[in-house]
Amino acid sequence: MPGAKDEELEGITLDVYLHVVRKGKPVGPRDVMKAVNLSSPSVAYRHLQKLEDLGYLKKNEYGEYTLKTKAKIKGFVWIGRRLMPTLWRYSFVFLGIFIIELVILAIHYHVENYEFKVFFILLMLITGFALVLFTVEGLRQNKRRSTTRPEEKTTSDQENV
Repeated sequence: MPGAKDEELEGITLDVYLHVVRKGKPVGPRDVMKAVNLSSPSVAYRHLQKLEDLGYLKKNEYGEYTLKTKAKIKGFVWIGRRLMPTLWRYSFVFLGIFIIELVILAIHYHVENYEFKVFFILLMLITGFALVLFTVEGLRQNKRRSTTRPEEKTTSDQENV
């Protein structure tokens, strides 16, 4: 049932979960309500309960919630307490390759012939294109995750009234 857990974590519930992870210390419903911009503590409590039922959070003796396990979120990877689009990993790889190619070109520029320079510049253009492509797609993926949240909040909050 790991797939069912991953499907449950979206919208406001994902926002609540991300707040708890970023906070790094116990949080209560009022803290979540203010941070995630929810209409009432009961809405925040419902999402905290849902996360506890899914096994991602645990409740302490003071009624506050702490992180139990980090969720696997499709298309994203955890870097510390931050959620980063997976495509940015490829971006960093191509950035490293691009820097290495730039250093090689700078070292060999005065010694090598014209064909070498043209080949290396073309190679750097291809690497640069891949770098830009993965960076832009990662930004778009991150933006899609953040732009879908406000619409879900309003519909969910209207259902609770």
